[in-house]
Amino acid sequence: MTLVAALVLTGCAGLKSGARGTGDGLDPAGNAVAAPGTSGSASGAPSASASASASRTAAALPQAGNPNGKAAIPAEARAVDTSKPDRTVGNGTAASCTSEAVVAAVAAGGIVTFSCGPDPVTITLKATAKVRNTVSRVVLDGGGKVTLSGAGQRRILFMNTCDKAQGSIGGNCADQATPNLTVQNLTFTNGNSNGARTEFDGGGGGGAIFQRGGRFKVINSRFVNNKCESTGPDVGGAALRVFDQSKDLPVYVVNSTFEGGVCSNGAGLSSIHVSWVVLNSLFRNNQAIGKGANPARTGTPGGGSGGAIYCDGDKYTLTLNGTVIEGNKANEGGGAIFFVSNDRTGTMSILNSRLKGNPSAGFETDGLPGIFFLGASRPNTSGSTLSK
Repeated sequence: MTLVAALVLTGCAGLKSGARGTGDGLDPAGNAVAAPGTSGSASGAPSASASASASRTAAALPQAGNPNGKAAIPAEARAVDTSKPDRTVGNGTAASCTSEAVVAAVAAGGIVTFSCGPDPVTITLKATAKVRNTVSRVVLDGGGKVTLSGAGQRRILFMNTCDKAQGSIGGNCADQATPNLTVQNLTFTNGNSNGARTEFDGGGGGGAIFQRGGRFKVINSRFVNNKCESTGPDVGGAALRVFDQSKDLPVYVVNSTFEGGVCSNGAGLSSIHVSWVVLNSLFRNNQAIGKGANPARTGTPGGGSGGAIYCDGDKYTLTLNGTVIEGNKANEGGGAIFFVSNDRTGTMSILNSRLKGNPSAGFETDGLPGIFFLGASRPNTSGSTLSK
């Protein structure tokens, strides 16, 4: 947990078996452009339906991530082949793609695809989809057409190898090799982790996805208008909240967009003791709205750091390559990125990326606009531009 004082900062049902990318683009100058077939709105996200089954949406989803990013994608960070799924949500119509079918498919595990008809659809969940600890993997592939919505009322997806309610697997729960969770070609919108805390989730967070243990990666996906708790010094992740990975291997985020998230800290990504590799992705208009930093100043609830990304812990790494972070803000430190390695062993690299217009209302590191950093050495910013 971070050791940050006020101004003197010292640390931071339609389920069947057997049946088989998309954020806002930037032009070559780095300006936002609307994708073909969209209205050019800020989010480009399909609207959520209050019904249990999927609702049709009018236009195809725009491309996810930073299309001008040139970072090479390592083999383990690439999309999973879903041409031979273990199960499929839906039977070819939007109405068949229900909340119940999604929840059941996630619990059953394996490769999961969607058959909801030819048009983009939004499936509004009535309950959080939870990964069972006894499955080896879950791959969710929306085919670029599926949006999962939390309706502003609940988390969308949950995996936690330390939560015995999802099945006990023994040993060190935080260092399990499985399950492996992959989400690809999906949009997550209106997730909300408020009221979802348990004794196993380290203080909450993860409005769209909470993940702990095993392995996790995100590919060609969009996270739009998600939220988590609005105050607190060690809660975060309107989109993603991650604790622990097997053997301290990194979480990969590839060709993905994080937009309009609101949380006490880390309105895009938030983690403790977790390494990240973020490639060809986009973070825009996310806000860390807590107040009082970490630990909380006297008379404040705490929080407010890491408008887009909040990383805390000891020895871990954060690598960005081919990524754009713009228009995010923090009430305290790091309008773009808050990075604190308590024992000063952590490292950060920002390669071939652009950070612009990410104000930190409280504090940031000299010479690193939008960033508060405490780690082993000054971040590597090769090929990148950082500006106010």
